[in-house]
Formats: sequence, structure tokens, C-alpha cells
Amino acid sequence: TGMANVHNLESLLASLTECTSGEDVTVRDMLNAVGRRSYGPILLLLGFIAVTPLTIIPGTSWIVALITLLIAGQIVIGRKFPWVPRRVLDISFPRTALVTGVEQASKYVRPVDRVLKPRLAFLSGPPFVALAALVCVAAALVTFPLGLIPFGPLLPGLTVLLFGLGLTARDGFVLIAAGAGLASAVWLLLRVWSALPFG
Repeated sequence: TGMANVHNLESLLASLTECTSGEDVTVRDMLNAVGRRSYGPILLLLGFIAVTPLTIIPGTSWIVALITLLIAGQIVIGRKFPWVPRRVLDISFPRTALVTGVEQASKYVRPVDRVLKPRLAFLSGPPFVALAALVCVAAALVTFPLGLIPFGPLLPGLTVLLFGLGLTARDGFVLIAAGAGLASAVWLLLRVWSALPFG
């Protein structure tokens, strides 16, 4: 499987296409492809889904946000390995949407992967990783209101993607960038809120 090989975006995309098949792909299939015993690849996967055409499917952004809350919350409380409920594992998506997302992302991943390297690696370990996981929790929470506006969930999705990437590559700079992504998402939410009649 791809679980031992996911260390950057390119390896994530390769695992998703090579280790899944059929017309539909379940959350279980995708987690098995990237490795279900590591937090980094799972959050990297969730962030990737959040910024791909899969989110065109109604409710997908909120489903991804719920799973992100579940996974990041387990990091915060110090659980060694991630646990996912069976009902969540059985959620399925059209594989064509996943493949389309992989194809669209493929041209961007190498420049991103090229700058990845272990830097400030202590930020990816305790106790700092729990603080960073809180950023993912916050990103998931702001996804719910932002999911009501077109492309609103992209910024929090990018935050989760960067966090998963930083955790997987042990790159503290990317984890700091994830924090900046959250700040941008919160700023967008406040701007939308202030534009409402009751804001």
C-alpha cells in the first residue's frame, strides 16, 4: 500500500490513484491508500479533498470538516493513533471526481514538494503539535459557516492541507504557513459577517 510511502504531495496523489479502484471510492479506501495509522497523511488527504472538485458534491465540505475535527481533536488529546468511526469510513465519493482532482493538482505538486524539508522539526512533535492541531480544529469550525458561500471553504481547506503537509514532512515552516492560512480564513469569515444585514 501507499501508507509507508506518503511523505509529500506527489506521493499522496500517486497512492490515491494507484491504491484505489472502482466507480466509487470510500473514505476507508482513501485512508487505506495513504495509511490509517499516521495523522500527517490523513490530514494531508483531508486538506487535499477540501480543495478539489470533490467539494462540488453538496455537503462534502462539511463532511470533510467533521472528519478533520475528529482527527485533529485526537491529536490535541494526545491519542497515539487516529480512530475513525465505521459510519464515516463507509462514506463514498465518485472516483472520477477524485481522479480529476489528482490530475488538476499534479502540475502544482512538484514545485511545492521541492521546497519541503525537515525544518523547525520540533514544531511537529509534542507539545507544539497539539497547539498546531488546534489550528486545524479552528479551520474545521470556520468551514461550516464559510461552506454557505461559494469557494468559502477553500482557505480553511488549504490550512488543513498545509498542516498535514508540514506534519508529514516535519517542516515547521509549513506549519507556520498553516497558521497564516487560518488567519486568512477567519478574516474572510469576519468580512462576510460584517456584510450581512445583522452583522
